Amino acid sequence: MPNTQHAEGAPRASATLALVASCALLLAASHATAQTRPAPQPDRFVQRNTSRPPAKRVGASARATVPEETLLRIVEAEDERRWDESDLGKLFADANPAVRRRAALAAGRIGDEGAVAPLRGVLGGDLDEGARAMAAFALGEIEAESGAGALEEALGRSKSPEVRARAIEALGKIAAALPEAKQDSKKRLGDVITSALSAEGRAPRPNRLLLLLGLTAVLRSKPEGGARAVAFFLNSADARVREDAANTLARLRAKEALERLRAMLASDTDAVARANAARALGAAEDAAALDTLALHATTDADLRVRVSAVRALAQLKNARAAAPLVKRGEELFAAYKSAKAGGAANPAEVNELLEIATALGRVVPNSNDERATALLRQVRDAGVVAPEVETALARVAPAQYARDPRVSELVSRLASFKDPNVTWQKVSAVGQGLGETAGVTSAMVGNSVVSLQADAQIALRALVQSPNTPALAVPDLLRALQGFKPLDMAPLARAQLKADDVIVRATAADILSELPPDADNSRALADALPRALEDEMNDAALSILGALSKQKGAEATAAIQKALEVTDYLVRRRAADILRERAGGADAASRRVETVNTRNHREDYARAVARTGKQVRAVVTTDKGAFTIELLPEDAPLTVDNFVGLARRHYFDGIAFHRVVPNFVIQGGDPRGDGNGGPGYQIRCEINTAPYDRGAVGMALSGKDTGGSQWFVTHSPQPHLDGGYTVFGRVVQGLDVIDRLARGDLIRFVTITETGRAAAARGQR
Repeated sequence: MPNTQHAEGAPRASATLALVASCALLLAASHATAQTRPAPQPDRFVQRNTSRPPAKRVGASARATVPEETLLRIVEAEDERRWDESDLGKLFADANPAVRRRAALAAGRIGDEGAVAPLRGVLGGDLDEGARAMAAFALGEIEAESGAGALEEALGRSKSPEVRARAIEALGKIAAALPEAKQDSKKRLGDVITSALSAEGRAPRPNRLLLLLGLTAVLRSKPEGGARAVAFFLNSADARVREDAANTLARLRAKEALERLRAMLASDTDAVARANAARALGAAEDAAALDTLALHATTDADLRVRVSAVRALAQLKNARAAAPLVKRGEELFAAYKSAKAGGAANPAEVNELLEIATALGRVVPNSNDERATALLRQVRDAGVVAPEVETALARVAPAQYARDPRVSELVSRLASFKDPNVTWQKVSAVGQGLGETAGVTSAMVGNSVVSLQADAQIALRALVQSPNTPALAVPDLLRALQGFKPLDMAPLARAQLKADDVIVRATAADILSELPPDADNSRALADALPRALEDEMNDAALSILGALSKQKGAEATAAIQKALEVTDYLVRRRAADILRERAGGADAASRRVETVNTRNHREDYARAVARTGKQVRAVVTTDKGAFTIELLPEDAPLTVDNFVGLARRHYFDGIAFHRVVPNFVIQGGDPRGDGNGGPGYQIRCEINTAPYDRGAVGMALSGKDTGGSQWFVTHSPQPHLDGGYTVFGRVVQGLDVIDRLARGDLIRFVTITETGRAAAARGQR
């Protein structure tokens, strides 16, 4: 996962699949919350708390009263992705409203378009408000346009605040999933969302949950004029509404309400609102905000605001930002050295230092800025091994970097012998730095550009081909070399299809997929597929299939057909989709979802369901202290069961947090340490209505149903993640520890505690 540098990219568990799942769901608001507030002033909002509305979480209340045998039946069907109207569909008519709610959730998780018609019936006619709200939620999960009409009607006519909120959320997800050919439908749904959000914002008693879900729906649907509607909510008296409005504007890269955003950054009392205002100003490349951004990047009391302002300055790319950034970097480096001298192994100051390093590479590229390069070299010499430092040095002083003695020494050492002191992280960081020189032009460095880039390519080739290079660094080296577009990239990649490391092979296949179709490439990919189909991890198999899909001829088709015989659902589904496309068949999205051959058995489902209604906690002890996660077995029973089983087998002991992005997430659970590892199997998503507020714990993914062992914790609310990743816990103690963790800090051990029936029934993993 080379997105350790991507400030706010989605949490990933693999480098080889498309990033970001589709889906999104927030915590359900109680009817009382929306209806019992005093009347607001015009153009203002009443609630001032910054959290989501109080929950009558549909999943939790439903599972508390669903008969155990029925719940087991539902959970098993979800895990197998098996929708059967004669089975689960019958539960929509059950006398118990909790069963109807839970069945609706299952239909959404399974994602079969065959469930749309029954769900429309529940949405339009069920007497239970929770069942109707869950039906709206489920229709959004399925993302079928055929569900939009019922959702529009519910949004316009329902008297239930919860149903209306879930309807606008679902419409946003459907609009986002519509293909290019359906742009007229996408525009119409976007207009519906914008109109409903604007009308609710001006209502005497606005539905707060609808406002929050509506702001994210605008982010997903990207309607024309949506940014103008969102900008209105920057004036909300509710800090959480302001936060989400600024978040939406930032992700839309909108240029609306810049003056108001500057004022928010300067004086808003809510730190997340200030941070999101900074992000929005950076995304809009608002030059007028430079001084305010520089001030908050260096002096704001809250780390989240500082790092967001630093990133915004990087987007402005104005050299005037260099001086305050360097000054702040020097202060942080002094604090870092002091902490190291006091015995700290990995001081938290490094998080902010790396943000400043990245920004310096953006604001003073090719400047040879002496103060900036001096700071970066001091950080490197102090033992900080990070691609951010190397790429910044390469950007600020590209002519020097390819000939940097530290770089040439590293290449020379690995060419001669296997040095245990040279970690894969160091090789990867240097490789990424060398890759930055691919963008250097003669206008920047004159005629020396030819020799500079030749030297960089020679160094990268030597590292890729040396048997002494750590395998975990090779994927980044290959990508860096690819940036130069060498004429021999195809044979270099084909050679790596024979590597032992699964991610090296996956990366090689990804590179070949980006090159024009070629008979030699097709043959090499076909030859590499059988081995990949036997790997414990499916990354290489999926990447090779993707590359074969770009190749022509019967040989590629025959190779792809072999993947239909494997038990891995994701591989089988990918092969089926490719073959259908090659045959000119129906759109794969409209087909019935295939049943999954899961790794779970009846006793696994029983153990997971037995935790319903019980307290399950995980105490995670790290290098920086301990934090406590309250796990959510009602919302994500199989995900919790997987986490508990791994923890009890000591799987997480000694694993590092390989990704730390301030004001976004910490991420761990990867035994490889590069963001690509896992337990050798995948678990299904259990999308639910719990939101990604501060301290939410979610499963990292590289596409739907690709979870395993990697998990993350959010530093601040991340509504754009809602529904894309399973929320299976929340940090209830130790958020200060979360804030202090830095990349490379270790999980020492995880202790699980359960109470009552769950502890007695869990069995042995």
